[in-house]
Amino acid sequence: MNSITVMIIDDEETMRDLVSTFLQKEGYRVVEAVNGTDALAKIQKSIPDLLIVDVMMPFMDGFSFAKELKREHDIPMIFLSAKGEEWDKIQGLKLGGDDYIVKPFQPGELLARIESVLRRAKTALKQSDQLIIGPLKIDTQSHTANVNGRPISLTLKEFELLSLLAKNKGKVFSREHLLQYIWGDTYHGTERTVDTHIKTLRLKLTENGSLIQTVWGIGYKFEV
Repeated sequence: MNSITVMIIDDEETMRDLVSTFLQKEGYRVVEAVNGTDALAKIQKSIPDLLIVDVMMPFMDGFSFAKELKREHDIPMIFLSAKGEEWDKIQGLKLGGDDYIVKPFQPGELLARIESVLRRAKTALKQSDQLIIGPLKIDTQSHTANVNGRPISLTLKEFELLSLLAKNKGKVFSREHLLQYIWGDTYHGTERTVDTHIKTLRLKLTENGSLIQTVWGIGYKFEV
């Protein structure tokens, strides 16, 4: 099972069940929301890796949800809707959608689109050169980091771990997810590896070690 979490936002229970069952069989973790308002509330507690968003929903439709979401978060998003007019597709993409799929659809097509969007998101994450968040500055080109102007000496894995957490401020990562993303599928160590690296990172960040927070029973997140 992979550690990617997908949130399905659709007011139709039948559609949520259909997509959820299919994705879970493919190894994805799934969270469901019945409309945009429900989704925003759940995202405040835990940020998913990908959103699948219906357009026509009560209380807050998919396009309104996308506008609200982009004020605080940049989460990969696929619109999945019965509205197939060209204007709808253009509007969805302009509002930050990474793809737009018209219902009805084939499960295989949805899976391929999901994998494509996640690949692009991962590439974009790796290619962004510099990040400044609170007292921390990270440069992915030179593989350097400093806190309040003070350079930090980091190993490659420590740097990759710190970069991933900082670039996804507020997102909770499980130990399993961090192992898979940083060490890869072929690594056969235990989740204690993550704990050890987090402990070392906190020591190197000295008084700013609390930027990396423990989420008990789940994993870690970066918070300013």
